[in-house]
Amino acid sequence: MTTVTKAPAFPSRRFLFQLARAALVFASVAATGAAPALAQGAAVPPDQLMAPGALPDLALGSADAPITIVEYASMTCSHCAAFHTTTFPVLKSKYIDTGKVRFILREFPLDPLATAGFMLARCAGDDKRNAIVDLLFAQQKNWAFTEKPVEALAGLLKQAGVGQEAFEACLKNQELYNNVNKVRDNASAKFNVTATPTFFINGKKESGEISPETLDKLLEPLLKG
Repeated sequence: MTTVTKAPAFPSRRFLFQLARAALVFASVAATGAAPALAQGAAVPPDQLMAPGALPDLALGSADAPITIVEYASMTCSHCAAFHTTTFPVLKSKYIDTGKVRFILREFPLDPLATAGFMLARCAGDDKRNAIVDLLFAQQKNWAFTEKPVEALAGLLKQAGVGQEAFEACLKNQELYNNVNKVRDNASAKFNVTATPTFFINGKKESGEISPETLDKLLEPLLKG
């Protein structure tokens, strides 16, 4: 599980194209001034958790599903990537596609590169956003932890149909940058999210990567009766 630090100001053009030369350090440091952490298993009122935010939720699954899972993730979080490549396929086939779970992934970037990844996913359009997120998690080691991550990210998005001009325009979108970080700041302030991945299952908090076996243990009791 990876913890969050305060985000820097909007990345400049120099930052975007020289980020590859900077060292990315992912430290377990709690956010300064954050509220006391919500305990594992504590609950958030559904109306608060599902209130409209700075960016619209792009849910997967039936709106009538008995279980709603909200995940706060960072594109550069290795535990988030592990969940999405190992457990999420099980979640989708066994629970989302069968109408048992409605799943929502929300942005909780831990660093500017993660913010850039989320921005690019949003710029791809509502119908492609989740697919781009899946792609970036699946290929995380090939862009997030390379010597030139921005160039690697641009190359990966190019394969998905995002040209260089659109890539640069998206990353210079100040409003989108602000809104991605507002989603994170809201989760930190209102729900005491301090690390990724953090899940809320019908409002109940579960922190850390969830295995397929643990997923079944968490969800099956909610489907009985």
